[in-house]
Amino acid sequence: MKIHIPTPLRTYTGGLETVSIAGTTVDGVFQQLTVTYPDLKQHLFTPEGKLRSFVNVYLNDDDIRYLEGKQETAVTDADELTIIPSIAGGLSS
Repeated sequence: MKIHIPTPLRTYTGGLETVSIAGTTVDGVFQQLTVTYPDLKQHLFTPEGKLRSFVNVYLNDDDIRYLEGKQETAVTDADELTIIPSIAGGLSS
């Protein structure tokens, strides 16, 4: 399946905007992604192995947090994952 990598994380994929990773679940794909690109792991997961709260992941057009299976949701080679890190900030007065 294709995984779309956001600009700030492309440093860890050799500059690739999209990578292809095999897997049968969202979690399995992420596990393989971090084996293939180990430097991504600390940016996507906590030391306990949970997806960081500021990392948003979409399976096709659906936020995985709202899918019944969440990270255990089944995927196919035709699916696409998009990683979108939250942006913090704003104006101070």
